Amino acid sequence: MKTRILGISGLAVSELGLGCMGLSVGYGPATNENDAIALIQKAYEAGITFFDTAEVYGQGANEKLVGKALYGVRDKVVIATKFGFKNGRVTDGLDSRPERIRQVAENSLRNLQTDYIDLFYQHRVDQDVPIEDVAGTVKDLIAEGKVKHFGMSEAGVKSIRSAHAVQPVAALQSEYSMFWREPEKEIIPLLQELRIGFVPFSPLGKGFLTGKVNADTEFDKADARNIFPRYSKENREANQTIVDLVTKIAGVHNATPAQIALAWLLAQKPWIAPIPGTTKITRLEENIVAANVTLNDDDLDNINQALDNLNLRGERYPVNMAGLQGR
Repeated sequence: MKTRILGISGLAVSELGLGCMGLSVGYGPATNENDAIALIQKAYEAGITFFDTAEVYGQGANEKLVGKALYGVRDKVVIATKFGFKNGRVTDGLDSRPERIRQVAENSLRNLQTDYIDLFYQHRVDQDVPIEDVAGTVKDLIAEGKVKHFGMSEAGVKSIRSAHAVQPVAALQSEYSMFWREPEKEIIPLLQELRIGFVPFSPLGKGFLTGKVNADTEFDKADARNIFPRYSKENREANQTIVDLVTKIAGVHNATPAQIALAWLLAQKPWIAPIPGTTKITRLEENIVAANVTLNDDDLDNINQALDNLNLRGERYPVNMAGLQGR
């Protein structure tokens, strides 16, 4: 798999990464540990060197899983993790106080069985802590050798500029896909200006762009999509038009809808590295093939014109989870 560079600090990652969250939380029961480790190791064997986790994914459980799976190849991979939630729980609110950042860093180093974190993201901007203090704390951790690169997640233009002035931001992680193109308005132009890499999460629209989810799909009771407005039965039915579009394009290119959705992202900018997640090796193998799907300029123009004509319905998060929106 080819390599992409994130940020002016030169962080090199595989063009597709692996989002590991779903192996522990988010989309139903946690995957059996042996199966999860086998999937992560299979990803590495297939050329993926970029692995994404966070303290809040099972209060360290996902970090421990990633650390165990990659222990033998630690020096050959890039591991990203995140700080920013009080007590490591989304429900407890945000907490990016310097002392908390340091505490999370130490916990993550222990969980990951490593002595450095390649990419340390602020998971969400904390309005109660000046972003300059956050960036300054990570800058100190970098000076101490505990962190290699600073990242932000779902941050807005002002926060990114202010943080970047203190410590260069290597990458921004935010939702971006054919199903959610909001970053194209302000965020992507800013990242290009400041030479910051972009790591899209949910690049397959939380499964919707695979064509395997429709209005009749019944999610597991532990699946977070049950509470996301965009994935209500009514909105899935209304948004089927984008699935039909991607499926049609896939047929022309002898590819699957998921491969087209990932290839489209890869074609947007050379400093974009999506992190699709999965719990199944067959889906992992399908996603990896996307790196070999080529969409030329005419393809992209036609796709973008078609996307512009779609009227997609549903908010990303419910009202009581407004804190997860970018700031």
